Amino acid sequence: MERVDVTILGREYSLVCAASERESLLAAVKHADRLMGSIHASGKISGNERIAVMAAIAIAGELLTMKAPDGPLGGLAIGDFKRKIEDMNTMIDGVLNS
Repeated sequence: MERVDVTILGREYSLVCAASERESLLAAVKHADRLMGSIHASGKISGNERIAVMAAIAIAGELLTMKAPDGPLGGLAIGDFKRKIEDMNTMIDGVLNS
């Protein structure tokens, strides 16, 4: 594990990650900082906590609409895939409980 010092919205943070994860962590920090910076610059939301929450919601939205790569589930959004799995689990639970 290695320590990585980063700056997000002007504040310093020390994070720890495996050496193999360093580049993806730095890319994630850069993405979050850029998004938080644009939310802050809009002037509509103030306070770092509120900006962080809005950025987290935006990033979660990006993740849930991300499309699966080519293959049997190609083109299916991750969020749709998650909902389908949850629906199947509910259906299975219903059958097992009856």
